[in-house]
Amino acid sequence: MVRALVVVLALVLGSCASPVEGPVVPVPSSVVSSSATSSVTAVVRSSEVVKMCTVPDVMGMVHQDAQDAMQASGLYVLLERDATGQGRLLINDRNWTTTGQMSGPGEVVDCGTTVTLSAKKVGE
Repeated sequence: MVRALVVVLALVLGSCASPVEGPVVPVPSSVVSSSATSSVTAVVRSSEVVKMCTVPDVMGMVHQDAQDAMQASGLYVLLERDATGQGRLLINDRNWTTTGQMSGPGEVVDCGTTVTLSAKKVGE
């Protein structure tokens, strides 16, 4: 009787397979926001490991230094734009000051996330 119950239970549970295959990996506490519960987990396929990076605060920095800070934090996918809306290219990065950034400072993001930096020419 007990053996039959175990077999039936195994068949029932086996038919409730998770839609995402792969190991379940706990999320490090540094990635979990304070409002999250302690039982947060991330499903990661064995071939897909997501590296997380903390976005630095680069507001007010010379644009080249802002790019260097992003790369030092592991963020390499960077876009730049003229914050005045004139569409100018930021060719000499040391003549520009960073005035905005998306993703925000302190955010923990996938290191492959695109971060957009906005800048104005020094003195504008």
